[in-house]
Amino acid sequence: MIHFNFKPNGIEKLSIPYIITIHGNSNNLNEFDKNTVFVSKNHASRYNSNSYVYNGLDWSEYSTPDFKNKRTYFHFLGNATWRVKNVSGAIDVIKKTKTEKLKVLGGVRFNFKMGIRFTFSPKVSFAGMVGGKQKFKLLNGSKGLIFPVKWHEPFGLAIIESLYYGCPVFGTPYGSLPELVKEDVGYLSNKSDELAEAILNFDIFSRQRCHEYVVEKFNSKRMALKYLEKYEKVISGDRLNTFPPRLLKLQEQKWLDWK
Repeated sequence: MIHFNFKPNGIEKLSIPYIITIHGNSNNLNEFDKNTVFVSKNHASRYNSNSYVYNGLDWSEYSTPDFKNKRTYFHFLGNATWRVKNVSGAIDVIKKTKTEKLKVLGGVRFNFKMGIRFTFSPKVSFAGMVGGKQKFKLLNGSKGLIFPVKWHEPFGLAIIESLYYGCPVFGTPYGSLPELVKEDVGYLSNKSDELAEAILNFDIFSRQRCHEYVVEKFNSKRMALKYLEKYEKVISGDRLNTFPPRLLKLQEQKWLDWK
């Protein structure tokens, strides 16, 4: 069988079993293939489906977290040029505190792509696009992830990578976040004032608990086993969805509420 991560042209002519994982959002009423898999329960439900598999990572490829080291800043992790990720909201949260600082992983201070936006604040620093050991080191020095997305996040690898390093998550209650960010590993609100207050109490969250939670629930083996169940179903001739998944409701506003 074949596992696609996109819908190829001419798939209706394929004579062997297949599934298609959808990783993003669309805002139209086009139908998806009956063998579509989404990446969270919320992601699936918005397209009238119950077919989903959580993403999982091979944690052996990550460095060992240090839960006793001194942590001196919060971080944002994501493509800062993508407005739905709301790096400006993360910066606003930090500015509403007296002494907290923010490192932006995935963006630069002077950004032409966002309308020649220049971010000037001594409380905010920019690491640019980082990966590998450099990213691991930065995550290992953070108090927590500030993730005030303004869309329905399909999953959020930034969330589980941050939790792995003992960073609680402070974000908006959209998309997959209520599924991934339980009350013992973070706090959700679409109000910047409330998130600013919440990050001051970051130390009520156990770094060890954040780490253990994602290692157990969002690992590559668990993901693979769930996909094997999908493979077996389509190989037996069944479809993953009774009807072609389709968005239940068009989103009329460009971005979800953020105050």
